[in-house]
Amino acid sequence: MTAPTTPFPEDQDTKQGFVLAITVYLFWGFFPLYLKLLDHIPPVEVVAHRILWSIPIAGALLIVTGRTQDLKQALKSPSVLAMAALTATLVSINWGIYVWAIASGNAVEAALGYYINPLFSVFLGAVLLRERLTRAQIIAIALAACAVLLITIDAGTLPWAALGLTFSWGFYAFFKRRLPIGPNQGFMLEVLILSPIALGFILWLAQQGTGHFLASATDMGLLLGSGAATAIPLLIYANAAKGLRLSTIGILQYITPTMIFLIAIFLFGEDFSGARLIAFPMIWVALIIYTTSMLRRMRGRA
Repeated sequence: MTAPTTPFPEDQDTKQGFVLAITVYLFWGFFPLYLKLLDHIPPVEVVAHRILWSIPIAGALLIVTGRTQDLKQALKSPSVLAMAALTATLVSINWGIYVWAIASGNAVEAALGYYINPLFSVFLGAVLLRERLTRAQIIAIALAACAVLLITIDAGTLPWAALGLTFSWGFYAFFKRRLPIGPNQGFMLEVLILSPIALGFILWLAQQGTGHFLASATDMGLLLGSGAATAIPLLIYANAAKGLRLSTIGILQYITPTMIFLIAIFLFGEDFSGARLIAFPMIWVALIIYTTSMLRRMRGRA
């Protein structure tokens, strides 16, 4: 995949952007099926391989598109490296929680986390950037908070996986916007920063005889493939976002958690009873309110 040779029109949906976005959201929606094949491998080991085997793909893209100079300049800037280290830490935490959630039978919680993430991003904007919330946004956030509270009371504990995914990805997206390089270069920089730790951990597992990379051809293939399954969708998304309006992205992003939710219920056989039967519809109503309000604001600016 290469970057578009001409810029997309501003504030306009393009066919290429739409196709790329649908592709990547569907891929992320099916990704739990891939991760389930790795549920016998510790999540930290899976994440380490995701990091390590993402590098060749991300690096090849930068070479093909001629953007390696941007990366070289970023590597010389302490401030850029510090911000990239922060975003790299947050995205690795997110990956770890997600891999654990799928492997441990908590895919429904993972879906919950990604459903409430847009509302958390709005909340972050209000708290950290002093952005003014609309009445619809306040209602949507309050509904989501009540849904989480309901699940907590019913289960007797917070939905840690859902909240961990929400917080890690929400803060990652917040700080990622402040990384002064392109998304493809930024991703490459993040995995480069994480690679010494990932490689060291993999080598340590091999030395201990507990690593899975050489355990079987199947495990090796799946772990190698995890790099492509990590890097390619993120790189596609970076280009898709250039060709879509914010409102369109806001609607399409619900494809992924909906697919995760359906896979968790109908293929993984996870529990969907008790408070979840009430909480999830509350989340869906909150998202409808939020999305409708967003679309009205976008039309008002047109």
